[in-house]
Amino acid sequence: MKTAEGKLYVSNGQLFDGTGSAAIADGCLVVEDGVIQFAGSASEAPQADADVTKLDAHGGTIMPGLVEAHFHPTYFNVAALEDLDIKYPVEYVTILASCNAKLALECGYTAARSGGSLFNIDFWLKRGIENDLIPGPRLASSGREICGVGGLMDWNPDFRKIGMEGLVLLINGPDEARSAVRKLVKDGVEWVKTYPTGDAAAPDVNDHHTLCMTFDEMHAVVATAHNHEMKVTGHCRATEGIKNALLAGYDALEHGTFMDSETLDLLLERDVPVVPALYFEKASIDAGPDFGMSQAVIDGHQETLDGGAESARMILKAGGRLGMGGDYGFAWNPHGDYAHELSFFVDFVGFSVEETLMCATKTGAEIMGRGDDLGTLETGKLADFLIVDGDVIADVSILQDRSKLSVFQGGVLKVDNLK
Repeated sequence: MKTAEGKLYVSNGQLFDGTGSAAIADGCLVVEDGVIQFAGSASEAPQADADVTKLDAHGGTIMPGLVEAHFHPTYFNVAALEDLDIKYPVEYVTILASCNAKLALECGYTAARSGGSLFNIDFWLKRGIENDLIPGPRLASSGREICGVGGLMDWNPDFRKIGMEGLVLLINGPDEARSAVRKLVKDGVEWVKTYPTGDAAAPDVNDHHTLCMTFDEMHAVVATAHNHEMKVTGHCRATEGIKNALLAGYDALEHGTFMDSETLDLLLERDVPVVPALYFEKASIDAGPDFGMSQAVIDGHQETLDGGAESARMILKAGGRLGMGGDYGFAWNPHGDYAHELSFFVDFVGFSVEETLMCATKTGAEIMGRGDDLGTLETGKLADFLIVDGDVIADVSILQDRSKLSVFQGGVLKVDNLK
């Protein structure tokens, strides 16, 4: 991805740098050739040269670009399980993914980690974004996901004679687990996404307290992935599934819903980040009746929401790391609503705005493996940042309004809503 040339001087706004420091009222950001040279108080900023491009934040907020830490670029208006895999051909799904990537950037998300993708489209989506063929967030790819036969994602009965080859690799035992990872190795993805547990969406067979992979299968995935310098994450709701993932050596957890003190200690010992993805649960509860969800499914989502919120509070209070994002692309939780997650963590879970934004910037970049060059406004990092029309610290919901965001990647203005 190309970076800007020349010098850029952004001032007249509060600066939230994402490091944990308090926002600076008279903030200033200085960028040269796409890299941050200074981020701090305007009174301490270097003198602006005559050839510098000056931008006025008009009293708004200067902040790091957001990171969507559980991005499903190939999900689109999913209302039933069939929509995940067999509804559209790969050609159309590829077009949809590129549209979702553009939308994410327009919403202020300058980086994203894939949480699974049909046909490994996210790998090629990343290639297109990095080569400036299409606009989108800097991407960490995941490709097809891995699930045990009969598990949450193996929803097609055998008599239909169709599988889920586009979205998941189905396994029976450690040998098949290793084989599945090796297929992903050949496709060049960075993260291996697995399904150690079920979900509230499948209350009759694979609910949120059910295990969908054995420990031996999970360990085989990790050993094979780590051998090839890939990272492993998993859809982990059941307490035992979380524990198995941590003992197997997972690098991150999706959801981490039902955390107890033992699993929390394991999590903190290994410093494994978690992406709770809680707004999806709230959206499912609110919209469930309109989409024909049974009361059992809705009740399961309520239990998941309550358990997940408590686990998130436990993790943050204990000094653990949380990323923001998750499962957008469903009919009741569409792409473009990503920042609803941030407001939800402030209004419902009880995080402060600053804590939530750090999860959505600094920690998100760390989860991607890009903490050295993304996620905060610090000298030497890439100039991926937002100018927001308004005080985000006073009202984080402003980030839900795309018309109030101007978005920069590497100092290049990608979304222009400047006054």
